[in-house]
Amino acid sequence: MAQSGKSSTPTWHRLAQPTDRLRALWVRGDDRTRWMSCGQSWDAVAISPISLGLDALVAMRVSPRRGYPVLADHLRDQLYVLVPPGTGHVAAGLPGVRVLGDGYQLLLPASEHGSPVAHWVSPPRDVPPTLVRPDRLTHHLRTLARDPQKAAVS
Repeated sequence: MAQSGKSSTPTWHRLAQPTDRLRALWVRGDDRTRWMSCGQSWDAVAISPISLGLDALVAMRVSPRRGYPVLADHLRDQLYVLVPPGTGHVAAGLPGVRVLGDGYQLLLPASEHGSPVAHWVSPPRDVPPTLVRPDRLTHHLRTLARDPQKAAVS
């Protein structure tokens, strides 16, 4: 039996693209956000541009279905990947990367659809959430910085 080229598994890049329906909800202004402290339950690794962070997640082969908390700020073109508290410093100093740990706050969606500056690409599903391993994320970000083609297939 021939298989189609389409996959039922959502891709990181597709999930990060706001739909027309989502944009319409944002225009209506029904979205809600809230500031949350970093460094206690998680650190946030801010990656710019969004596509760099998405490419790293793809290269890591982590599934969006696992509920890894990943946020997009579409106005700043930044992706926020949540990692265990006290571990984000592993990614510090990489091009396009900023680490939000203890003493920082991150804007999170408080409503289902969030806002253009706080949109869940992959909302957390478990309590506590499954967090991305910062060493693996850093490895793939470094590889992408050296050779964007190589990281996409590793």
